[in-house]
Amino acid sequence: MKKIILSLLITIGTLFLSGCLISSVVGTTIVVSNDRRTTGEVIDDTGIEFSLFSWSGEDKMLKDTHLNFMVYNKEVVITGEVPTVSIRNYITKQAPFKDFKIRKVTNEVRVAKNTGLVSRAKDSAITLSAKALFHNQEVFNPLHVEIMTENRTVYLMGALTAREADKATKIVSTIGGVERVVKLFHYLKARPAAEIESEKRKQLEAEKQAKLEAKRAIIKAKKEVLRRQIQALDSNSGTSF
Repeated sequence: MKKIILSLLITIGTLFLSGCLISSVVGTTIVVSNDRRTTGEVIDDTGIEFSLFSWSGEDKMLKDTHLNFMVYNKEVVITGEVPTVSIRNYITKQAPFKDFKIRKVTNEVRVAKNTGLVSRAKDSAITLSAKALFHNQEVFNPLHVEIMTENRTVYLMGALTAREADKATKIVSTIGGVERVVKLFHYLKARPAAEIESEKRKQLEAEKQAKLEAKRAIIKAKKEVLRRQIQALDSNSGTSF
């Protein structure tokens, strides 16, 4: 009996992990397909971020620090707190060598006591609020903006037009608790032509689908009228004895 139960638990666990893996892959595919970076660039940025987080967890010089990393197009912004200026300078010198693909490092680390759980929870709330507001506008695609909040300062990265960047910045600046917004955008002269063409195709497809649904509704309504007419005729043609 114990062997059977153990076997079932292993099977369920395997299925659960497989499901998580599939969900993760699907989610990543959706994000990459909407990203203005190429798939290769997204993979490179993910790899750089992983390298930096691994370094921060393994380097004994950083054991009393609190660090966060955000990467876009091989450019890195580092935030958090360290106990001394020398450690901050150490991070500035060492970070660029943690992945050969890193192009630029912006060190926003403060020399201060590590923030507590309450402060970090407030930062997370700011980030979540910004992401929610990003979905409630039509100037830019929310997936085109990377956002991180550290000690009430919001950092924004992404490849955007000036109009899109201004909109994102204004949205974040209206959120309660935000003290500073740091823009680290790659500015585009115009939206990518392929992106505009894709949106046009999606809009045409949506319009076609809407027309098709409207026609189906009309046909359904006409069928219902015809059914009632036939029912009325059957009723009137009845013979009473």
